[in-house]
Formats: sequence, structure tokens, C-alpha cells
Amino acid sequence: MPAPGKHARPKLSRLSRGLVVASTGGAALALPLAGAATAAPAVAPAVAVVAAQAPAAAPAAVPAAPATYTVALGDTLSGIAADHAVGGGWKKLYEDNKAAIGDDPSLIRPGIELSVAAAARQAAAQPAAATPVAAKAYADNLDGWIRESLDIMARHGIPGSYDGIHRNIMRESSGNPLAINNWDSNAAAGTPSKGLLQVIDPTFRAYHVPGTSLDPYDPVANITAACNYAADRYGSIDNVNGPY
Repeated sequence: MPAPGKHARPKLSRLSRGLVVASTGGAALALPLAGAATAAPAVAPAVAVVAAQAPAAAPAAVPAAPATYTVALGDTLSGIAADHAVGGGWKKLYEDNKAAIGDDPSLIRPGIELSVAAAARQAAAQPAAATPVAAKAYADNLDGWIRESLDIMARHGIPGSYDGIHRNIMRESSGNPLAINNWDSNAAAGTPSKGLLQVIDPTFRAYHVPGTSLDPYDPVANITAACNYAADRYGSIDNVNGPY
């Protein structure tokens, strides 16, 4: 017990005992004390139930790309356009912001606001350009002529192999695309055999493969037509082992 007469604590009224005053910079806020008579014991469980039933917070939205960009010291239009994927590059960026930039696109003042959203959206909306497929290249020699003919034959379902074609070419013309036979029965009839696989004109026209030259001396056209003829008559150029 405190000694009589020394700092005796004044008695608080029932209301005063239930409140304590917290002061923040002169503003006072009355807070209920723990155990105060005015605090209802059922309040805490009720709050806990409500918190348990509350739905989970939605995931934070991904911030959208800024619609504007503030020019900093050392910036260039080309650099800003690249950083913001502006379709049309710095020219499009300048076109959209000419009023803010002025007449000289090489002079952009630090602190000005540039609109980058419209140009970026336009770039995103544009479909990616298809990458052109390079045409297959063939050597301009016997090997290249045979390989190109084989690719054309494959597209048209004409059978034949590299070895079968090469073997017959070497027998018929020794690899000379301008070879012509002026002494056999075909020549006597006015239709001499021509080209790498010695095809007469009527046969060449009848078995010409679309997409190849109409010149019987053209190496690829001559091989392809001859293989088409051999497939029709012998099943494949591979089955030809002598004059045909």
C-alpha cells in the first residue's frame, strides 16, 4: 500500500476506467482498455468467422506497359522506338509525337512526354511477315541436272534413281546435253534423237512434264521427259539397260 498522504491515486469513475486516451500530435483517441466493462466478449469470435469466410484476394494485375515515355538526357528517337517495340521505328514515333517534338526529330528535349502506346499496339497487331523460303539451288552440271530432275519427278510421282539416270545418260550421250543422232532410223524418219537421254521430239512432247522447259535440249526437261516415258513403258528408267 502507498504511504498515507503520498501520491494517492485518485479513484476513477466506471467510465474512466473503461477508456484510455492516446494522444497523437494533439488529437486524442479514446481506446477501450482490455477487460473494460464496455468490451463485449463475443466480438472477437465474430470477426474471426468473417475473416475465415472472406474470399481469397485476387492476384495482382500485371501492370500494363506505359502509354507514355518521358525523354531523358541522352535519349534518341531510334533508341526509344527500339526499347518500346514501336512498329515503324523512330519515324512512326516522330509522326505520332511531332507536335511535342517539333520540326527537327534529331532534337528531343529532356522532360517531354512521348506517346508510345499507339505505335506499340500497331506493331503488335501486325502479323509477322512470313519468312521467304529460299529456292533450292542446283549445280549447272550433270550432277545438278539429275538431282533437279529427281526432285521434279518426286513431285509428279515418276519413279527413278540417280544411278539409273546416270547410267543411261552415259550410254546415250556421254553427258552432252546437245548430243544429236543424225544417222539412225529415227533420224532417217526426220525425228533425230536429242539431248542427254536421246529423246525424239514426238516422245518429248508426249511425255513433257509441266514446269520444265519445252526445249528438248534443256538438260532437266530432257531427263524428266525421258524418265516419264521410261516409267510408262518399262516401269522405271532403272529398268532400262540398253537402247529404248
